[in-house]
Amino acid sequence: MRKPFQGVLNIIRFNWHYFLTSIILVITIIFIYPEVSPILAIGLKIVIIFLIFSTIISLIVSAYIYDFSHLYSLSWTDNSDQHKKQKIVNINAGFDETSVLIRQKFPAADLYVFDFYNPDRHTEVSIKRARRAYPPYPGTQSVSTSALTIESNSAAKIFCIFSAHEIRDDAERILFFNELHRILSDDGEIMITEHLRDVANFLVYNIGFFHFHSKSKWMRTFYEAGLNVSRQIKITPFITTFILQKNATSY
Repeated sequence: MRKPFQGVLNIIRFNWHYFLTSIILVITIIFIYPEVSPILAIGLKIVIIFLIFSTIISLIVSAYIYDFSHLYSLSWTDNSDQHKKQKIVNINAGFDETSVLIRQKFPAADLYVFDFYNPDRHTEVSIKRARRAYPPYPGTQSVSTSALTIESNSAAKIFCIFSAHEIRDDAERILFFNELHRILSDDGEIMITEHLRDVANFLVYNIGFFHFHSKSKWMRTFYEAGLNVSRQIKITPFITTFILQKNATSY
């Protein structure tokens, strides 16, 4: 069971350096404000307003996404095979909030949980903090992005929820999706849930949106791995889930 405001509090907890930087900037500007010219003072006011406003907006929207939307209810998944015996794979990048939820949603499934975090390749400090704060799901296997330890053509569902974007290198990401293609059954589905580098996320996260990949980059990655998008789901205006299949009509 998720705690109240767990999502937005985790964002502050794991990314506190960004918030601390903003606070220091605001305090510094306030300190030097009386000593500058009137024209520069106007500019400094604008900077303070921007820093405060953008921080508040990003936290409000993050609370909406991670604490008040249907994201973690998994209601956007197909429930028709909820009690079917099948192999389900959940892949994270070192921080796993979803395996418990997937187990509850699909109680009859054989759940495989993979963690592809590699400190030499995936260098985000927020992931390191998250790993220290939350233990892995029991039975989680550490894997390489190019070698997932499960048989070919065997997974009915594969979940990658806020994890695949941590693969920053294009070639590595394509290798990873080729591995997803390999382990996916012919009638299986891959669910990629991500923020996109788009206008909506820019308005909320400003320069932070550069950490996300564009839709066109995701589409190129899927194409290079031989996967097609059968559906796109907007869980919120800020999050997109791509449903991928081997033999689907892409649109």
